[in-house]
Parts: sequence; structure tokens; C-alpha cells
Amino acid sequence: METLERPSRILVVDDEERIRRLVRMYLERSGFVVDEAENGSEALEKALTNGYSLVVLDLMLPVLDGREVCAQIRQQLETPIIMLTAAGDEINRIHGFELGADDYVVKPFSPRELVMRVKALLKRSGEPEFVKPDAQQLLTFPKLSIHIDARRVDVNDQEIGLTPKEFDLLVYMAQRPDKVFSREELLRDVWNYQFYGDQRTVDTHIKRLREKLGQASEAVSQYIVTVWGVGYKFEAIS
Repeated sequence: METLERPSRILVVDDEERIRRLVRMYLERSGFVVDEAENGSEALEKALTNGYSLVVLDLMLPVLDGREVCAQIRQQLETPIIMLTAAGDEINRIHGFELGADDYVVKPFSPRELVMRVKALLKRSGEPEFVKPDAQQLLTFPKLSIHIDARRVDVNDQEIGLTPKEFDLLVYMAQRPDKVFSREELLRDVWNYQFYGDQRTVDTHIKRLREKLGQASEAVSQYIVTVWGVGYKFEAIS
């Protein structure tokens, strides 16, 4: 039986070959297996069929725009996505997060920083950084079970598919029931660094999280409570 861990496989999508090659070189130096795509159509086909650990996705792509690629991937998969683009203004960043991107890197960028962000996002996908080694690894509430080690959420004994960030957000709040968190706190502690002026990305992730939980149980979706004028809290109502 195979017991060795396989290296993470990453898809790098950009219409500029020099950027793809540069990113590929740095990722391969760090031990990743890398595939490339030069347009949105090719990227979408590969992303939906090859089971990547993460996708580095340029925003401006020929054939099919990066926004559409991100949206279609997110409709079917929870694969972590890092947006890579020259569009660094707030509106584009927010739009990327609304489409389901997990992180955002603005061109020109440092390849070393991109590799660091890839590693950080993959780590969060496997084990949230805010979970201490001795922390409880199973959180149970009426109709809701959160298996932290397995990164699985069950509602009414039905597994719910969440993105890495949605899972991290749920765990972070559920580990601290009844505590009210501001959007700034959630950005700092769940996203691990500050997105200046991008507090609406928290609202977007909360909305999606509620919708996914609500598909299995409307009562469970109401565990995430809006505290008007402040932020959000997790309150497991019996």
C-alpha cells in the first residue's frame, strides 16, 4: 500500500509565457508539481479534470476571462484559488473574493512572496494556523459536527462542501461561541493579514457559508448571527 505523501500539484494560469515559467521555476524549487495553461478555456478544462491542490489564476485572460474561470471552478470545486493580476484597485480585489478567490496577488509581484502565499494557503487548507495543537479537534452542536483534522463539516449527517476560507471562518467562530467578532478581527485572524478597505469580503464569505449550511438545515445556518453595527458571532441555538 502506498504510504508516501505526494507533492501538491498546482495549476499556473497566465497568458504571458515568461510569467508562467518564472512562477513554475520558483514553485518547482519548493517541491511542487506544476502544470500551465495560457488561456481561460484551457485553464477551466484542466482545473475541472486534474484535481489540483491549488490554482494560481491571472485575471485578464484570452478566450475566457479569469473571473469567469474562477466562478465556474467555484461552482463545482472547493480548490483554493489565488488571483494573479495587474488590477490592484479595491473594486477588482473585492470582485475576486466575491467570485470565490481565496487570496489576491498584484503584479508586479515577488515570486518568493507568491510561493509563501501558496504554502500558507495550502497549510490552511490542511490545518488552520489558528488551531492550537491541543485544541479540540471535534466541535459538535445540534445538527452540526465540525471535524477539524479531517476538515469536514456535517449538517444532519450530510457532508457540506466548503472552500478553505469558509471552513476556516466557521471553525474560528465555532471555537469561540457567543463571542462577537468585528470584520477587522476576522480579516486579521482568519485571512492572516489585513485587506485594507476590503471588509465586504467577510460579508460575502458569511453569506456563502450560511447558504451552504442552509441547504442542509435552515436552523444551522442561523447559528451565524449578524450583530448589527459590530460584526458576527456563532450562536448554536438549540
